[in-house]
Amino acid sequence: MQNHLHLILLFVIATLLHITVAIAQTSPKSSTDTQQNNTTKEGLPLKELRLFTSVFDHIRRAYVDPISDQQLLENAIKGMLQEIDPHSAYLNADSFQQLQSNTHGNFSGVGIEIGKEGEFIKIIAPIDGTPAQKAGLQAGDLIIKLNQKSTQGKSLDEASKLIRGPIGSSIVFTIMRKGVDKPFDITVIRDTIHSLSVRQKVIDDTIGYIRISQFQVTTGKDFVAAIQQLRTSHPTLNGLIIDLRNNPGGLLQASVQVVDSLINKGTIVYTEGRLDTSNTHFKATEGDDSEGLPIVVLINGGSASASEIVAGALQDQKRALIMGTRTFGKGSVQTILPIDGDKGIKLTTARYFTPNGRSIQAQGIEPDIIVKPATITEIKAQERIRETDLNKHLKNTDDRKKQAKMPDKEKAINHHTEDNQLFEAINLLKGLAILNQNKESTAQ
Repeated sequence: MQNHLHLILLFVIATLLHITVAIAQTSPKSSTDTQQNNTTKEGLPLKELRLFTSVFDHIRRAYVDPISDQQLLENAIKGMLQEIDPHSAYLNADSFQQLQSNTHGNFSGVGIEIGKEGEFIKIIAPIDGTPAQKAGLQAGDLIIKLNQKSTQGKSLDEASKLIRGPIGSSIVFTIMRKGVDKPFDITVIRDTIHSLSVRQKVIDDTIGYIRISQFQVTTGKDFVAAIQQLRTSHPTLNGLIIDLRNNPGGLLQASVQVVDSLINKGTIVYTEGRLDTSNTHFKATEGDDSEGLPIVVLINGGSASASEIVAGALQDQKRALIMGTRTFGKGSVQTILPIDGDKGIKLTTARYFTPNGRSIQAQGIEPDIIVKPATITEIKAQERIRETDLNKHLKNTDDRKKQAKMPDKEKAINHHTEDNQLFEAINLLKGLAILNQNKESTAQ
């Protein structure tokens, strides 16, 4: 790396010397020629290159402590990337390796996706089942200190270095949270993160539920397997809930695979950028693994990037109802470009658009049905006299065996009251199932 950075510096200095000598040796030119000489043959601005080398030289000679050329040039590279947007970054060898591990679902740390908000670090979402989630870190939390060190002005790479550490060691997050007056501390114990991105279960024997915590290399394949497992174990499912809440995103290709498994045709997403490789149109292939099940997708402010691709595509293709609150609003694509083999840069290379041409950047996905998080409190009904309490009431002549088979609805309702958004999704799918049954009965 040091040799590579020295080459950059030598190139800059050599370029400046070459141009300076060339200008000195030639006679005065017209204004047009002078403008042409203000840039190098490679298109680099001469004035800014001179400024860079001047600042570089001042720091080398006058900074209070000795600092290596390597560190100065690496800082310059970091500055170029972190100043253009919140998601572009320089990846040193450790960060590059960490990123590759994250996409495969195995890494060490606390288990959060972070981004920049102003001068500070913001939690996009904690990953399911990780130390961060168990300790109480939430999507939208602003990290103002890490182990009492201010995060103000730090890059994502610098913050990641502070967050990572030996397994079993602790780190203290000082958090600002919406609705809380003062900053407060949360201590998290680092651990090895084995993140399964897809989990499934059946709710009340009638509704399939699939939770996608992030989009990894195997997420598309695991999602299809989850649907197949649900349909095999419960062939008479009435609907499917896909939970993307607090899913920070991940691989674009994985999100495309998830949508492709649910629609038969049409656009899934398309990207636009300056490179030819950044202009891509993803279309669905034939086949719906859910076999047309009604779908509700749950989203919130922690649903970002690849999650928004899934929600936006299913919304535009009218394949699912989107429920919850507005998503994060990250509508850009980052490409990992390797440098020197073990390092790289994460560079924003494209914007993505939903099938209807919507850009989600800084806007997010608005749900079809807004359901804000809330606590459901059961209000017990007053004891009232019912027909059965009246003297000489008429007996019900229906078969008692039929009555015995009726489900305990109150028990089923209480089981889901801790999550009101999930509760509403369940009610919606149950209501749709009843309407469809009534239509079939009427048609007969």
